[in-house]
Amino acid sequence: MKFRCSSVTIAIALLIGMSFSVYAQTYPSKPIRFIVPFSAGGGGDIVVRTVAAKLSERLGQNVAVDNRAGAGGSLGTEIASQAPSDGYTILMANVAPMAINVSLHKKLAYDPVKDFSPIALLVTFPNMLVVHPSLPVKSTRQLVDFAKARPGALTYASAGNGSTTHLSAELFQGMAGIKLIHVPYKGGGPALINLISGEVTMYFGSMPASLPHVRSRRLMPLGVTSLKRSDAAPEIPSIAESGFPGFEAVTWIGVVAPKGVPQDIVDRLNKEVAQVLVMPDVRSRLKSLGADPLTSTPSEFSAYIVSEIGKWAKVVKQSGAIVE
Repeated sequence: MKFRCSSVTIAIALLIGMSFSVYAQTYPSKPIRFIVPFSAGGGGDIVVRTVAAKLSERLGQNVAVDNRAGAGGSLGTEIASQAPSDGYTILMANVAPMAINVSLHKKLAYDPVKDFSPIALLVTFPNMLVVHPSLPVKSTRQLVDFAKARPGALTYASAGNGSTTHLSAELFQGMAGIKLIHVPYKGGGPALINLISGEVTMYFGSMPASLPHVRSRRLMPLGVTSLKRSDAAPEIPSIAESGFPGFEAVTWIGVVAPKGVPQDIVDRLNKEVAQVLVMPDVRSRLKSLGADPLTSTPSEFSAYIVSEIGKWAKVVKQSGAIVE
């Protein structure tokens, strides 16, 4: 059977294409909501607020950060997946809800590949093993010895089940042969607050959020989760070089929109984000916090998300982590 395109059909198609183009040219005409699926004060939140402030200036509209914490980042991610595909809701794509949770949960309320339009990768950064200063340890090895002498007595905070702050600790327990008690929070901010107050013992916190508290000496750093030391704090050894070769757990942050956003708008946002990330003051701010600014095309970021889902599936299996 042959299909024919009438002149009316062609005219309608042209009008639709023109409407998308005109819409993209006038975009944005109102404020943009930037959903962060974790509470304020965490590493991703700090990165997003830095970028959002500059995006507001470049776009001429307020880019308002909206923290929607819960379920290891899945709650805010689900909310974003159900938002209108008009470019006025974007999401902080985080490794936990976009890659790790696929393996941790039997069923998610969203599909990280099918339900979103990738815009750009923003940064990657390691986590940092930090402890309360009252703990009588000065190194990762001393912490392990201390924990072995007190099995099940030490607690570790996380930014939520399935976050890299959770899996970092699970991997560490397995490699070190120790037993720790998991205390999950709704984001890195609350986790840090409770660690500083002494309610938990340790935390594999994101570097952007943890480093300021290390510099103010409210927390004691023991190691970073990248294979090599971070340029932002070269005096802090990697956990891999502290007797646990191969230990690595790096976080990434990006931007996505609900599926169906016009490609012109995706490309516009990608271009603006790239311009923000090369600004000297933005790069300096992010790098001082241990974050590595990156740029990508939407298609590159899409492929990266798919690869990360496969990578973290292996890590979840190796760690034995489960969502309670």
